[in-house]
Amino acid sequence: MAKTLVEIKRGLDSQIGKRLKLIANGGRRKTVERYGTLAETYPSVFIVALDQDENAFERVSYSYADILTETVELSFIDDRSKLAVGEQ
Repeated sequence: MAKTLVEIKRGLDSQIGKRLKLIANGGRRKTVERYGTLAETYPSVFIVALDQDENAFERVSYSYADILTETVELSFIDDRSKLAVGEQ
């Protein structure tokens, strides 16, 4: 189901500080799976603070258009360690 960029941003604004699983298209038939926390949202991009024990770098940023085009998929993890349905 297609949403607008504004609706995607609004949905992410309400999820700041929550744990998530991020699956991104890494190019050339590669997908990248990372875990972290939604740190900040800006007018055009959002920032995910990555788990330091699993990743070489601290943060990544993506645009809301990446979610719209399904280049990036977010699944928020609720308190009981189960995956909750992400905002897509």
